[in-house]
Amino acid sequence: MTKPSLPDLLHAAVSAVGGTERPGQVAMAEAVAEAIDDNSHRLIQAGTGTGKSLGYLVPALAHGERVVVATATLALQRQLVERDLPRTVEALHPQLRRRPQFAMLKGRSNYLCLHRLHEGAPQDEEDGLFDQFEAAAPTSKLGQDLLRMRDWADETETGDRDDLTPGVSDKAWSQISVSSRECLGATKCAYGAECFAEAARERAKLADVVVTNHALLAIDAIEGAPVLPQHEVLIVDEAHELVSRVTGVATGELTPGQVNRAVKRAAKLVDEKTADSLQTASETFERVMELALPGRLEQIPEDLGYALMSLRDSARNVISAIGATRDKSVHDEDAVRKQALAAVESIHGVAERITNGSEYDVVWYERHDRFGATLRVAPLSVSGLLREKLFEDRSVVLTSATLKLGGDFNGVAASLGLSPEGVEGDDVPVWRGLDVGSPFDYPKQGILYVAKHLATPGREGTRGDMMDELAELIEAAGGRTLGLFSSMRGAKAAAEELRGRLDNPILLQGEETLGELIKSFAADPKTCLFGTLSLWQGVDVPGPSCQLVVMDRIPFPRPDDPLMSARQKSVEEHGGNGFMAVAATHAALLMAQGAGRLVRASGDRGVVAVLDPRLATARYGSFLRATLPDFWYTTDRNQVRRSLAAIDAAAHADGK
Repeated sequence: MTKPSLPDLLHAAVSAVGGTERPGQVAMAEAVAEAIDDNSHRLIQAGTGTGKSLGYLVPALAHGERVVVATATLALQRQLVERDLPRTVEALHPQLRRRPQFAMLKGRSNYLCLHRLHEGAPQDEEDGLFDQFEAAAPTSKLGQDLLRMRDWADETETGDRDDLTPGVSDKAWSQISVSSRECLGATKCAYGAECFAEAARERAKLADVVVTNHALLAIDAIEGAPVLPQHEVLIVDEAHELVSRVTGVATGELTPGQVNRAVKRAAKLVDEKTADSLQTASETFERVMELALPGRLEQIPEDLGYALMSLRDSARNVISAIGATRDKSVHDEDAVRKQALAAVESIHGVAERITNGSEYDVVWYERHDRFGATLRVAPLSVSGLLREKLFEDRSVVLTSATLKLGGDFNGVAASLGLSPEGVEGDDVPVWRGLDVGSPFDYPKQGILYVAKHLATPGREGTRGDMMDELAELIEAAGGRTLGLFSSMRGAKAAAEELRGRLDNPILLQGEETLGELIKSFAADPKTCLFGTLSLWQGVDVPGPSCQLVVMDRIPFPRPDDPLMSARQKSVEEHGGNGFMAVAATHAALLMAQGAGRLVRASGDRGVVAVLDPRLATARYGSFLRATLPDFWYTTDRNQVRRSLAAIDAAAHADGK
């Protein structure tokens, strides 16, 4: 039987989902197939509307080897598993003569734990177990969520937190879930045969396509013990998020509260002397943290160093002692022991990592008004880790609407541990970049307006001229505005100010769930929605409800951000331009994602307004503008008001 052609397969898949074939999608599918066939790597920028999911799924399914697809957002994971994969598999079946299996796999804590649900959570203060369902008042939000989750446990087939609608707080979920370290293991657990997490892993082992998230991909790479099944092809969608997700997984933290909880959990499982040693170390650490001031620790202060060594050594002794002690008074001892071990091992690991003092780690204090001080440690860079763990023994395709920064792929490639495109040599992963463009006509559909006449934003204080400009733009647009701010404080200040000045409803991030806010915003064109730039990368509101996207300022990292400033300094010490490599790249990525909220369909029209004159006047402005969609560019405030009014009038004429 002749092998079906890729164009025929793509045509069948696109028809099945009711889409239309686009040249960029065809080019992408061909590039993915080529990478799989010659075991090389691709970075593919595919603009909004390209149909990139089918652009990589069709060649991956046609190849026939197992493929892992890792995404950043829940929305895309759901779209793949609930819509794109089922339809594509059916559409390709007549030509492939097989129906590839697919499955979703996440980290263990994303699944309901039946042991925790039925046996309760180990109690910190007292012997035995704590029945969270009895203890939480049924009238409280937590109590209601726990009762709802108990009912849901009898109905759910997956036990997946993301299938619980509406969702619950992290605190509520923690009552019925466990981390991989706390898990008893299927063979030791009375509920092992029914375990949702184990069932998900078994389905993944049998699947041809495994859909997962960036965090689990990072855990798989960092921890050495494989979590994902063996695979020949890895596709990373929303790849612009990968470095920050991997950095997050590789970041350790210590707080006095966390250490205190570990002490309480371990106390009943070891002898008094060993427990007292950890208690003393905990108290010493707490005293040091009371005086901690926010900022990077380029050298570990003597008092902190002593406290960490005490924690490390006493935690190691507890870990050894727990393994040899049995306290008959403790009910369900295996679960209690496992949770105590997990808590103490976490403390030991972070204390030892900071004490060892790697030049590749950044250590800093953070201070929170409510929670006090936290000690954090993160890798200066994850590029070496990614180069070593991601690109060996498989073909990797990384795709996103935003991979070219300042006009080329090399900035993103460097953050992933790749050499500049075209460089070859031993141990250098070979890759090629491809920009398949977008089906949208950006110069005709959108305007990039920079408010060049405004004052340059300072670090502190309200910007009266910016508020006036924002109010005028919203009025000209008749609402229809997504306001993206560089800080939550800025978003709140703008919402409070403009609620008093405009008749338009203004929604604010945090006042309702993300899903509800987006639903309300999309339903009423007069409504505006304000939030932070970093959290609005998944907003997809095509049509007249979003015809003005405003960014209050260029979102450079804060100058006092310990990790970003350390990375910038490191680049400069190696002869590079730290500002461009770190700060400008960070800003470009966020701005491109933010600007991408404007045009989501071929009929969309609108304006991206940046209320920061530096985008027009600073030397780095051209680099940032080159990363944004190719909108028609202007600094003429009168022109942009006329354009917004015309767009608003056209929407009204269409009855919207």
